[in-house]
Amino acid sequence: MQEMPLRRGLMVWRYMRHTENCCRFILEIVEKVVDEIGSGRVGIRLSPFSNLMECGDSNPDALGIHMVRSLNKYSLLYCHITEPRMTFNEGKLELPHRLHEMRRVFKGTFITASGYDREEGYTDLVAYGRLFLANPDLPRRFELNAPLNKYDRATFYTPGPIVGIVLAPLTRSRSFGNIPQPHAILFYSQRTTRGGLLISEATGVSDTAQGYPRTPGIWTEEQVEAWKPIVSAVHEKGGVFICQLWHVGRVSSHVYQRNGQAPISSTDKPVRPQIHHDGTVEEYSTPRRLRTDEIPLIVNDFRVAARNAIEAGFDGVEIHAAHGYLLEQFLKDGANDRTDEHGGSLENRCRFILEIVEKVVDEIGSGRVGIRLSPFSDLMECEDSNPDALGIHMVRSLNKYSLLYCHITEPRMTFNEGKLELPHRLHEMRRVFQGTFITASGYDREEGNKVVEEGYTDLVAYGRLFLANPDLPRRFELNAPLNKYDRATFYTPDPIVGYTDYPFLQPSQDSN
Repeated sequence: MQEMPLRRGLMVWRYMRHTENCCRFILEIVEKVVDEIGSGRVGIRLSPFSNLMECGDSNPDALGIHMVRSLNKYSLLYCHITEPRMTFNEGKLELPHRLHEMRRVFKGTFITASGYDREEGYTDLVAYGRLFLANPDLPRRFELNAPLNKYDRATFYTPGPIVGIVLAPLTRSRSFGNIPQPHAILFYSQRTTRGGLLISEATGVSDTAQGYPRTPGIWTEEQVEAWKPIVSAVHEKGGVFICQLWHVGRVSSHVYQRNGQAPISSTDKPVRPQIHHDGTVEEYSTPRRLRTDEIPLIVNDFRVAARNAIEAGFDGVEIHAAHGYLLEQFLKDGANDRTDEHGGSLENRCRFILEIVEKVVDEIGSGRVGIRLSPFSDLMECEDSNPDALGIHMVRSLNKYSLLYCHITEPRMTFNEGKLELPHRLHEMRRVFQGTFITASGYDREEGNKVVEEGYTDLVAYGRLFLANPDLPRRFELNAPLNKYDRATFYTPDPIVGYTDYPFLQPSQDSN
């Protein structure tokens, strides 16, 4: 509807006849939106050459040039313009490329769209529609010049699975010798749907990063090679696969460390023994406080691990800065008792994570990097005196990097009238963060749909429900019954039981 006032004769006096008047309505909208949220958050799409819905212009070149020149005063995030319709030349469809003058006049990022293939482009960015629809890994296919899936126009507007479902990272303790195993191929591919986002189990960045039995790593060539068929299996089913990069810090013991050394941390305060759900007790060694000059070495471990993840075929990485592990041991004042540039003030405590983010972004690109935070968590005696301020400061600091997403764990659920409820304390962080927002922590189908529809989050990550229901998106779509998870098998070494033997819906249940 916003495009219609640009067309001659569609509005009365103030919005008609002259090009300036015809553009007035759109520019009034742009000005108000920019005033409300800032020019750096506002883009615009134009199609001066289009005649869709009987909305054509007698001089589309002049119209487009006037519009982009008028938009320059607002310093918009981008201008996204649709090319004219393709034409036949010697039996081949070709793009007319009539945007050169608009590209020259517009003082900002220029995006074009309309039937481009891999080879075409004379702009800053190219928007792909139908190709991306049919190829969820399109950037990787373009990089490899790989064959493309054909799109099915008949399914463009048909109802599909419920959107917004993410496989949360789940430690499964089945990677013998810290090497991913072939049985992981089935586990992850079972949980893959076309276009679905999967985040891998926490994956160690170095031989000092380990603190649990049989967890995978990605610091050696052997580990990288072992990940490749697992990632390929996800891609073959059209999924998007992110590798979660992890360092446990003090949540470890000398048993897991090279030559029996002490684990490293922001502090030399140990974690007290933890009682697990099965009654067993886990004891942790007293950590060694990292020297200031050693911190860049850990930052580099994350950088190298990110590069290795891309080499293994992952679509990106998630930096694990949550749940009481090393990065959060620096982040929270309940654990960080340092007096150097990485301790004390909120800004100093966030420094280590931001140094890692910057190096990883420099290495593989911001569009391949996500992060996980848990400001409200007190896991592993890692809590903060002001989690709201901590979370808001972190997401605001992350905005400069234009990350793929920010994945935040909700506070613990509380009882209200005998029912468990989520506190929903992420509103301000959601408002401040300028990117895709993922929440996690005890969501069910109803609550997950509700928070996405209300705009509280973009995506919801499911852990235990996805573990026990490999076809969770389909079950949610049908509102079908869910399998119950078996906590006793979460971390056992069996490559089948409690891992790949959870049943799918039977054909009689999946009748839709």
